[in-house]
Amino acid sequence: MIVEIVRASLKVLPAAVAGRVAFELWRRPLARGTVRAVERSVHEAARVEVVDGVVTYAWGDGERPVLLVHGWRSRASRYYAFAERLLELGYSPVSYDAPGHGDTALPAGTILDHQRIIQGLEQRHGAFEGVIAHSLGVPFALYALREGVAARRVVTISGPANFGYLVDAFCRELELGPKVNGTLRKAIERGLFDGDETIWTRYSVSAGEVELLAIHNDEDDVVDPAQAPKLLAQYGPKAHFLQTNGLGHRRIMIDPEVITEAVAYVQDQHTIQDSDVAERLDLGA
Repeated sequence: MIVEIVRASLKVLPAAVAGRVAFELWRRPLARGTVRAVERSVHEAARVEVVDGVVTYAWGDGERPVLLVHGWRSRASRYYAFAERLLELGYSPVSYDAPGHGDTALPAGTILDHQRIIQGLEQRHGAFEGVIAHSLGVPFALYALREGVAARRVVTISGPANFGYLVDAFCRELELGPKVNGTLRKAIERGLFDGDETIWTRYSVSAGEVELLAIHNDEDDVVDPAQAPKLLAQYGPKAHFLQTNGLGHRRIMIDPEVITEAVAYVQDQHTIQDSDVAERLDLGA
């Protein structure tokens, strides 16, 4: 209902005004995720620290840390099933509620804020055995790795590859045309990145050195599955791919097969073959 009201309201505004209003909506999650009953026990078992206003979570004995990065309108507790599996295997999950999300009472941050948060977590917990990121957490995590955060392996779940895709998907959802899209992009450049027009390439996924497993669902209605081959193409022979079916964007996070394969990849015990990428995706897409 809220989306329909916003969509109708923006349609009657001039493009310049609609773009400014869209910017205010784009940078603010309209809902803050709460801890669900199924997540409660794992959430409450974490060691909680607040660092520069950011609520962070750590489980386990501190050995073999694995970073978990959530997406937009989400929170760290959504990784409860991953955390349980990692703990069983002797890993120490580490996560945080992003600015403007979960229990972190700050304005929503940018990719640069996430980079600083992730670097801080690495300084406190040590180099990561692996990183598992979902949705918008994917470009945040990959950028931090590109800028020097250490991890042996990374698993991306339902993640976008192109930074500009975030704006395009937002505009499609609200049925905003190219003029508003352009105005919104300029507002993002000026309002969040000091007028830097290069952000659309700078913060898109680019070639990385870490081994990567990309997991995406064929019915994802939030991040187009066509983003997966774009991400994989950047990592080339270092990339592996797992396609899931019928899970959508959110149920993929509690699917037993996804959890098993993601954790196995962190362990370097995965069964996915390099040929799977060529067979399932057209990397030239």
